Amino acid sequence: MDAEPSAALSHSRGASRPPLLRQTIGDNLRQTAERHGDREALVVCHQHYRATYRQFWDATTQAARALLALGVEAGDRVAVWAPNRYEWVVVQYATARVGAILVNINPAYRAAELEYALRQSGASVLFHARGFRQGAYGPLLDAARPRCPGLRRAVRFDEDWDAFLTAGESVPEADLGRREAALRCDNPINIQYTSGTTGFPKGATLTHHNILNNGFFVGETIGLTDVDRVCVPVPLYHCFGMVLGCLACTSHGAGLVFPAECFDAPAVLRAVAVERCTALYGVPTMFRALLEDSSFDDTDCSSLRTGIMAGSPCPIELMKEVTTRLHMPEAAIAYGMTETSPVSTMSARDDPLERRVTTVGRVLPHLEVSIQDPAQRAVLPRDRAGELCTRGYSVMRGYWDDEAATRAAIDAGGWMHSGDLAVMDADGYVHIVGRLKDMIIRGGENVYPAEVEAVLHRCAAVSEAQVVGVPSRKYGEEIMAWVRLAPGASATEEELDRHCREYLAAYKRPRYWRFVEAFPMTVTGKVQKFRLREMAVELLGLPVSYTHLPSPRDRQKSR
Repeated sequence: MDAEPSAALSHSRGASRPPLLRQTIGDNLRQTAERHGDREALVVCHQHYRATYRQFWDATTQAARALLALGVEAGDRVAVWAPNRYEWVVVQYATARVGAILVNINPAYRAAELEYALRQSGASVLFHARGFRQGAYGPLLDAARPRCPGLRRAVRFDEDWDAFLTAGESVPEADLGRREAALRCDNPINIQYTSGTTGFPKGATLTHHNILNNGFFVGETIGLTDVDRVCVPVPLYHCFGMVLGCLACTSHGAGLVFPAECFDAPAVLRAVAVERCTALYGVPTMFRALLEDSSFDDTDCSSLRTGIMAGSPCPIELMKEVTTRLHMPEAAIAYGMTETSPVSTMSARDDPLERRVTTVGRVLPHLEVSIQDPAQRAVLPRDRAGELCTRGYSVMRGYWDDEAATRAAIDAGGWMHSGDLAVMDADGYVHIVGRLKDMIIRGGENVYPAEVEAVLHRCAAVSEAQVVGVPSRKYGEEIMAWVRLAPGASATEEELDRHCREYLAAYKRPRYWRFVEAFPMTVTGKVQKFRLREMAVELLGLPVSYTHLPSPRDRQKSR
């Protein structure tokens, strides 16, 4: 992956080859089905579902005709509220083929959050599961639906799916063909709710061109071909699942394997072994759970060669274990955000391990990244920390029905501002050093939690560490470390403090410590740092005059 680094400024432009795809998602899937019809396209282990590309194409055709039978027009919003299952994937491609805009709804949403997403997007049709984990969806939908006047049809996968498909048999395939012929690759095709850079959850509006190309170039970067089989334990509602998972695979003829409806370490290991997966996706906490699972030593993972770790910073020691113990020597680190479809930078398969464990790689083809002064919005010199920004084909159309938020996130020059603090080195590799909102200011000194966490991860006794700022009358903020020890390991606060003294200046060392068995997590496997801050305030009896503590709305968006 050639990039064009500037010798002076933190700006890099990706390669211009191969060219961008100028197709709709449906056209691209049709092309793949014609080339690789007998290859297995989709395996959903917990539903015992298997389909070749030819069969999967037929399934999306049947569902697309059924959508037309429901009266779904191009541009209508069709929502999906469910954990991972084969019908979710079919609906993803069927909506693309009829020009409807797929609205991804977090399976963990409660009634108020569901109502907000349905009302804000103007969804007219909702596909949903029976429930998620221990929660039933029926009562939640019943509570939300009276305040969603635009929602005219709800289809429950477990009870209504077959009848939905049968109704589509009355629609001639020629009608579907005419609808597809009228679509353009720049049409919006997806709304994904995200916290954005500020405020209440917003609907990042993405086109065929945005997400198909991002999936394609991610697949190119990890070398996907039609002989690969990718294990995808990350959620479909998230861009990691539906773009890096589905679209990366279908644009290359690779097989998709979903082990369970949500992340389950034994199920993932079983799927890798039984399905002979060659690639595995996950966030760092998922990979750590796999390596620590009791069935790991008895599982044959030798078929693996590559994969993607993304979602949060990867500790160096964890990446080393993934490349060796999990047999993933070509594993890549990816960085991005929903608003950029999502990946902006990524490590290459042939990058030295040191680059892959200390950076998030370089800019992908047909994109630009820059590191800008958060206040002045000027591009900074190399090796200076600032806000990471992205420009190019991947930047969203905007936030659905929220022009003010769109203008706040995308500047007049077309740069999408991430809210992440990063440094670009002389070779164009990007190092993430923290979040603007997470940066700790202790006595006037800036402390990046990622730096402290990286030091703690060097300690063999530490499995995971999360660092947050807590209120301090003397310094404004103090540093608190939450630590989960490795299985069978022991350590005291004093021992960890001595470890930190070897690597960190005094003002960067944690003042408070807390050992835990688990961290509060989102559905996608990210640690909820706002909850750690709230817990710290209560645990330590600290004053709640802290700008980082979120409002109730901020807590909702972080689920």
